[in-house]
Amino acid sequence: MKIIRKLYKIFLVSIILVLLTYGGVLLYARMLPKLSINSANGYYLFDNNGELFYGKNDEWVKIEDISNYLIDATISVEDKNFYKHQGFDYLRIIKAMIVNIKNKKTLQGASTITQQYAKNLWLDFDKTWKRKINEAWLTLRLEVHYSKDEILEGYLNTINYGGVYGIENASKYYFNKNSKDLTLAEASMLAGIPKSPSYYSPLVNPVKAKQRQKTILNAMVKNGYITSNEADEAYNISLSYVGKTDKNNESYMYFKDTVISELKSIKSIPSSFIKTGGLKIYTTLDVNAQNILTDKINLYIDSDVEIASSIADPNTGAILALIGGRDYNKSAFNRATKAYRQVGSTIKPLLYYSALENGFTPSTTFTSSRTTFTFSYDKTYSPKNFDDRYPDKQISMMTALAYSDNIYAVKTHLFLGEENLVNMLKRVGITKNVEALPSLALGSVEIPLIDMVKAYSTFANGGSKVDTFTITKVEDVNGNVLYERKITSENILNKSNVFVLNEMLTNCYSSVLVDYGSPTCINIASKIDRKYALKTGTTDYDRWVIGYNPNIVFAIWAGYDNNDAPPIAVSSQIKNIWIDTAKEYLKDKEEEWYKIPDNVVGVIVDPISGKIATENTKKKLTYYIKGTEPKVDNKTLDDAIPTIKEE
Repeated sequence: MKIIRKLYKIFLVSIILVLLTYGGVLLYARMLPKLSINSANGYYLFDNNGELFYGKNDEWVKIEDISNYLIDATISVEDKNFYKHQGFDYLRIIKAMIVNIKNKKTLQGASTITQQYAKNLWLDFDKTWKRKINEAWLTLRLEVHYSKDEILEGYLNTINYGGVYGIENASKYYFNKNSKDLTLAEASMLAGIPKSPSYYSPLVNPVKAKQRQKTILNAMVKNGYITSNEADEAYNISLSYVGKTDKNNESYMYFKDTVISELKSIKSIPSSFIKTGGLKIYTTLDVNAQNILTDKINLYIDSDVEIASSIADPNTGAILALIGGRDYNKSAFNRATKAYRQVGSTIKPLLYYSALENGFTPSTTFTSSRTTFTFSYDKTYSPKNFDDRYPDKQISMMTALAYSDNIYAVKTHLFLGEENLVNMLKRVGITKNVEALPSLALGSVEIPLIDMVKAYSTFANGGSKVDTFTITKVEDVNGNVLYERKITSENILNKSNVFVLNEMLTNCYSSVLVDYGSPTCINIASKIDRKYALKTGTTDYDRWVIGYNPNIVFAIWAGYDNNDAPPIAVSSQIKNIWIDTAKEYLKDKEEEWYKIPDNVVGVIVDPISGKIATENTKKKLTYYIKGTEPKVDNKTLDDAIPTIKEE
């Protein structure tokens, strides 16, 4: 009995201490200055001309101007005790803990509307204890300084409705009406989206969205907001969706996500909007480039294949345009920055630059024929050319690059040593750990598109490594500068060798090189109005085009997330997207190409053999480092490769 009384006293004292502590915390929170959340409306993104192109809460509405159906639906499904608790629903927390422990996984959450609003006032969603403590403290401060209606108003104006933030924006996006005019059917559909915006959006998953609507209508009945008949009637209404935003904002969403991701890495930016009152973010976005790219993709792609693309300024690394997928509302996954895809033959310019550094010239020849390479321990490797076509003769490096010849590439790779290309990737800023394999010469490594843009920028700017970026400056709402980008570059490549490589890459659309086949971009040659360095890449699941000149570096990838093979037409489509976009974007800009270095000389050669041209051969002006240009005969390196079996 004494033990029971002792335990009772300990329990009683503990409860009193908890209540006193909680009361003290509430009192302290009340004594602090009122948080200025009305100005903490999120972030505002400006393009490279200083024009606003995205405002997270640019359609803020008062609570009295929001449909009661939407309010009741939200409270029913998110926090039925919202008007009764002080920020935390303790009974709901205990219930969720029991359910989750019983099932050994997280099946239920217990966040109140106030907690969710507090979470929305932070820049990131890191699941750390420090972050959770900060959110809890902010929840208390919101509750003691603001009315329930003010908190609910802020929540509804900041929540994510499937890539569209705020209820007014969502109402206009989905139904082309103001939020105060939403019907019960429309409101119950929208209220279901925030739980999982990429899963319950009716534009993405109409079946799951309809199931979620049913759950919400049932909750509204249970909580006394509507009758069963009203719920059934609303559920059976067939809804039509507009699904459009002004100024084609959908195409900017992937760029916006890239900006926010970069923002989180800047240490000088406070972690919450409360400390800044919101952020003005000045970006590198060129709206003209973004719109042209979007229009060309929509013009040419007639299948459900996914797309990733980016245009950048090679001299600074500034990203001018970026698209991470076909439809942001169906998939917010940013394939331009997060998808690791095999790069295929777009790796070959890196290989051949390294070859130029190691004594190769545009006229260096290897025999290209069906070949099996044999290594130690009887390991073999049998690469194939595209369409299994071979010249069955010696060809020059410039021809191998223009045709994207795989046999020549592997021979070069093995001659230089497999680590050579690995080191080259590191030099140009590819941070992924890459294994030195024979197949690396054919792009078997998986690299995000944006990293390939960075790598190619090194060639496009004449040999300097630059980092890609989207943010130039960040200010708080009062105009105080929190961050400003400093442009840096590091010269890492030989300018003369870069020039020789850049010239070779113009052969990819040159009719002079048509011989046993055609260069890879010959089908768009008639559209090309100025010099570009171009390279295509093809794997079983990926299609690439990357090209540049002194003004832009521009990459496109197409494929499927599940690694299905893209339609045959996709290769041609993305080439046309590339050249049409580049032409239109650069049409008012002066044509530029690279200045010939003093130690580089031009020679007229037969591009296929690499030998000095004669009256009976093709003729192509080709550039060489002085002293390496062809004279009479050219040395073959075939015998220097590991054991080769030509079949």
